[in-house]
Amino acid sequence: MSKSAKTKRKGRELATRLVGISTPVGGVSWNPPREERDMARQVLVYLAEQRALWDPYDIAIGSFVTQSILDMRERLRRELRGLSTNSVLQEGLRAMQAACRMFLDENQSARSGYGPPYEAQLHSTLGELRALFGIHIARIACAYDLEVDAHLEGILPPEPD
Repeated sequence: MSKSAKTKRKGRELATRLVGISTPVGGVSWNPPREERDMARQVLVYLAEQRALWDPYDIAIGSFVTQSILDMRERLRRELRGLSTNSVLQEGLRAMQAACRMFLDENQSARSGYGPPYEAQLHSTLGELRALFGIHIARIACAYDLEVDAHLEGILPPEPD
């Protein structure tokens, strides 16, 4: 693992990775409410602890990953209470909650199970979820100028060429 992958990324450093996604950064002066920034920090700390977002695919066990996604969806639902409808945090949490729902819809059906074809489906939908989470984690970190834990580096959008 390279040295850069072991360090935390500061929020505004991630702005260049959000190509085509609007953020309240740049020429606009925006100061988020302190409570909202603190909540965003807590959410990023929580997400960094969720191994389903960063563990290697080859050790992913469907039932454990699914339970982790269920737990994340519930936590995101709780965090959404009390947020203003126009906040970057609220938009990001809703999008991540929708990604969880999409993952669960694809992996909690009669066709999901064990073995190679099901592992491929699990890995594919987990990759989609991680990509969507990465975009919204970067957007939240950028908007609130927060650090992103090194565990989440692998799901953040890549740096542009």
